[in-house]
Amino acid sequence: MTASVVVPTLGRPSLGTLLDAIAPGVAKHGFELLVVDDRPGAPEPLDVDATVLPGPARGPAAARNVGWRAAKHDWVAFLDDDVVPDPDWADRLAEDLAAAGAGVGGVQGVLRVPLPDHRRPTDWERVTAGLADGAWITADMAYRRDALERCGGFDERLPRAFREDAELAYRVRREGWTLRRGARRVTHPVRPESPWVSVRTQRGNADDALLRRLYGPAWRERLEIPPGRRPRHVAITVAGLTALAAAAARRPRLAALAALAWAAGTAEFAAARITPGPRDAREVGTMLVTSAVIPPVATFHYGLGWWRWRARG
Repeated sequence: MTASVVVPTLGRPSLGTLLDAIAPGVAKHGFELLVVDDRPGAPEPLDVDATVLPGPARGPAAARNVGWRAAKHDWVAFLDDDVVPDPDWADRLAEDLAAAGAGVGGVQGVLRVPLPDHRRPTDWERVTAGLADGAWITADMAYRRDALERCGGFDERLPRAFREDAELAYRVRREGWTLRRGARRVTHPVRPESPWVSVRTQRGNADDALLRRLYGPAWRERLEIPPGRRPRHVAITVAGLTALAAAAARRPRLAALAALAWAAGTAEFAAARITPGPRDAREVGTMLVTSAVIPPVATFHYGLGWWRWRARG
């Protein structure tokens, strides 16, 4: 069973670890290894036997499209550059693909996220751990080239590593293919991040606006994406803005009621994030501050996305 392995990258140090892990198995099975260097400028050479392709620097969806369109084989296995495949990953990939029936368009690998065993995980660690239960995520996902060609590949209007994999999986299944889970395994370490990472990731709400435009109010169910907190974020944001506007208009009663609603909503959100965590001073402080910031930031980005995609499909 032959396959092309596509790894989009921005040159993170973890890329070397990944390539060292898969290089022997890739050579053993005669797989093609394609690394899409998505940084601006000329791609840098690698120390392993791989073809390095320049990416368009427009996000992982566009970079993966460059990779699979250049691939030679009938199957294309996508790996993120921050995972660590098991030593037998290539052997298990060959077995997963050989076991795929004619109607199977994609086979997902098993993803592990190691968490600390001496304390409760932080909010960011729990978010990363959620990848282990994700459906059809391209951290380790193989597709038939025919399936990718039939649906046109990744939607490059989704520029972040956020919903682009679930959206592709939906269109592949809509074309009549089935998806299944395989036995190969990778580890996804929790990378170090700033305390503001949860605020920064709210930019993905703009992508949600596009998906709602494309697939309607039931887009989460169609794409197998769990329910979010957007209605609560909007309510908290509206309450906060109302409190500010009422105070400026010298309507103290309305301002007080709206401020109370804002405080209650923000406190509920913060408690939901603090309770399952380590509850140390650093984590609690981060959760309190970011829980106040996230609702308006998420609402703002969704509004930007809605405005951008309001008349497009």
